[in-house]
Amino acid sequence: MKFDAGKDILPHEFKGITYNRDSVQRLKIIKVFFLAFCAIAILRTLQFGLENSECKKHTVSMSEIDARADIVDRNGVILATNTQIGHIKLYPPKVKEEHIDDVARVIHEISPEEFSIETALKFIRSGKKGIYLKENLIGEKLKEQLNFIDNVNRIYDCFDFELITKRYYPQRNVFSHVVGVAGKDRGLEGIERTYDKYLRENKDPLKISIDSRIQNIFHEQLTIAMNKYHAKGAMGMLMNSTTGEMLAMVQLPDFNPNEKIKATYDEKRKFKLLRVPYEMGSVFKIFNTAIAYENNLQDRWYEVDKPLMIYDKFNRPAMKKPIDDVASFKRGVIKKRGIRKLQAPDIMLYSCNVGSARMALEFPPTAQQEFFQRLHFDGPLDLEFGKTETALTHKTWGKVERATAAFGHGVNVTPMHLLLGVNAMTNGGFYIYPTLLKRGIGAIRGERVLDPEISAKLRQIMYRIAEETTGKLARVEGMEIGGKTGSAEKRAVDGSADKSRNMTVFTGVFPVSVPQYVILIMLDEAQAEHKGSGRTAAQNAVPTAGAILNGIMPLLFE
Repeated sequence: MKFDAGKDILPHEFKGITYNRDSVQRLKIIKVFFLAFCAIAILRTLQFGLENSECKKHTVSMSEIDARADIVDRNGVILATNTQIGHIKLYPPKVKEEHIDDVARVIHEISPEEFSIETALKFIRSGKKGIYLKENLIGEKLKEQLNFIDNVNRIYDCFDFELITKRYYPQRNVFSHVVGVAGKDRGLEGIERTYDKYLRENKDPLKISIDSRIQNIFHEQLTIAMNKYHAKGAMGMLMNSTTGEMLAMVQLPDFNPNEKIKATYDEKRKFKLLRVPYEMGSVFKIFNTAIAYENNLQDRWYEVDKPLMIYDKFNRPAMKKPIDDVASFKRGVIKKRGIRKLQAPDIMLYSCNVGSARMALEFPPTAQQEFFQRLHFDGPLDLEFGKTETALTHKTWGKVERATAAFGHGVNVTPMHLLLGVNAMTNGGFYIYPTLLKRGIGAIRGERVLDPEISAKLRQIMYRIAEETTGKLARVEGMEIGGKTGSAEKRAVDGSADKSRNMTVFTGVFPVSVPQYVILIMLDEAQAEHKGSGRTAAQNAVPTAGAILNGIMPLLFE
């Protein structure tokens, strides 16, 4: 065979292909990219392998909630946060026959106080596909149980550890109504709902005005009061008189927001401080006395020693029974002290119904209606943290309505309406709108509704009430406190008064000379502490307020 220089050895192969330097260069570049791709693929394969090995130990579920900022109290204490929570699950069909006794002992070891060996064996033989043994494990307990399950699964491979990111509320029930709860992608109740946009769009915590130390004292003492007086419910609020910052808002019964929330809205979750109007009884004598001062009636004398019947224009009784006072007033003021007439300040001091009604009938016909409108008792309050229920006042203001409204009957307002109204009467005459955000220096939203001199006179009467009459059990050593009580019978289905059920109220302001705080305590259907004792506000709401005030004073003035 003849070989020609520069020709292929096998002339029948690759015929027509010539050497090209550019092509070789391109092949080298392709080779580099190919090797780099292979290296990346190998690394990703190793990564997936490691992740899959972890997933064999426990299931990592999708987050139950979207990214959400923390909620903290005014001192930075966490009230709501996103955290990792674990659930331990048993798969009975995966338990091998020879491992039944060993797995039962493992279940018992997971929670000895909950699961006996007998109970564990029942779980294993239940025939169910899966059983949750422990739920909502967090923190150190979560790490401890996770390691434990990973170890036992290497032998028995019948457990699963589900990890999810969940909204967690460290204070549990204490802040349930204020903070509320969040769902998968939005806030459902409370602050979680009101400030949902901020919480979803920001990383910085939302700092609220509530002080968790004060909130816990309210919660503790209201719980004690509910048990002590066998009450159906209890409520309490504390507000800064000048800034409107809410420092405590507690309502009982409450709920644990960490537990699964029912689809239906139940009574425990209703925020009654904002959403339920009540008759508040004699606390309304604060407003009645303010109207008397505005109309220069404070120095007049009013008969208080006999019941008051109101008649219509035909001189017929306009009421089923006359307005009268409680037995303690008759016994202590009329009989013991021999008092037959009182002026406006003492009518409020002794909480006299007859005197209040007689005084109200001398007001200009529209005075009460206009005054209640000034305090926003004529509708709902549209607050920055939610809307209240509508207050229920009289549709017509005849003599009977004016007389009974003087001592709080026939007018229903929410606890928030009452707190803000009392604050306006005692802080110098400014109606301040409340906030649940920690407030810095700046303009406060509000308006003047009362002359400051009248406000000062009301505070002095309230101070005398706390020192001399129904508010004495709210006194705290070293602090001048002013207060007013109210006890209102609840209504039966037919609208008549139900003497077996009442709402008791105490509202207070302190220090009296320079008011900084206003407090409201309410007990729903409280009973006598023991046989022979009564169930008025002086006997339950006032001592409850005293216990709370005694606990929070060092924190407020530290």
